[in-house]
Amino acid sequence: MYAVFLSPESWSAVVLSLRVSLVATIVSLPLAIWIAHLLARKEFWGKSLLNGLVHLPLVLPPVVTGYLLLITFGRRAPIGQFLEQTLGIVLAFRWTGAALAAAIMAFPLMVRAIRLAIESVDPKLEEAAATLGAGRWFTFTHVTLPLILPGVIAGSVLGFAKAMGEFGATITFVSNIPGQTQTVPSAIYAALQVPGQEGDAFKLVSLSVILAMGALLVSEALTRRHRRRVMPS
Repeated sequence: MYAVFLSPESWSAVVLSLRVSLVATIVSLPLAIWIAHLLARKEFWGKSLLNGLVHLPLVLPPVVTGYLLLITFGRRAPIGQFLEQTLGIVLAFRWTGAALAAAIMAFPLMVRAIRLAIESVDPKLEEAAATLGAGRWFTFTHVTLPLILPGVIAGSVLGFAKAMGEFGATITFVSNIPGQTQTVPSAIYAALQVPGQEGDAFKLVSLSVILAMGALLVSEALTRRHRRRVMPS
């Protein structure tokens, strides 16, 4: 039944896209929370520079980001050679590289959503916890984090959706290898290059819309559930 809707190669692209997006979101989420908290609550030299670096992938052409990844983490690049020889990690032209590219492109959206959530929390609540003897980690996990959880969920969904749709940086860094690095956007692009495969491209587009809408509905449901628990009627 599944093969009727999509070919095995297309299903492989869908599975790989889900894998890449989940890994990119889960791995980058802790760093996104930390950077968002740093930008929202701290004043330090270089804050504007850090903020600019975080949002740089949003304004750079994705192909440029992919090229920078290639010359930084490629197998002939110093960092790429170090990772391969020391840790056995290869990123260029592997699905792990696709996850890295997706995470970098999604990171600014995650940080932005979480930062707005943190800035909406009254700092006096955190100060009150500190005056009662709570440490910074306890205050964050028991006061701040529960209050910003809707923003964390929203940022995660935005990051996941961006990772699912990432194309330029991914195809530049890891190419478009069916079964290895071909994600849904790459599969759509490849289908559109072959006459007569417009139907396959439309099916992938339709599935992408369904997955994106499903993620948004799940996010909304989780947010509402959290609000009912925090602010019971």
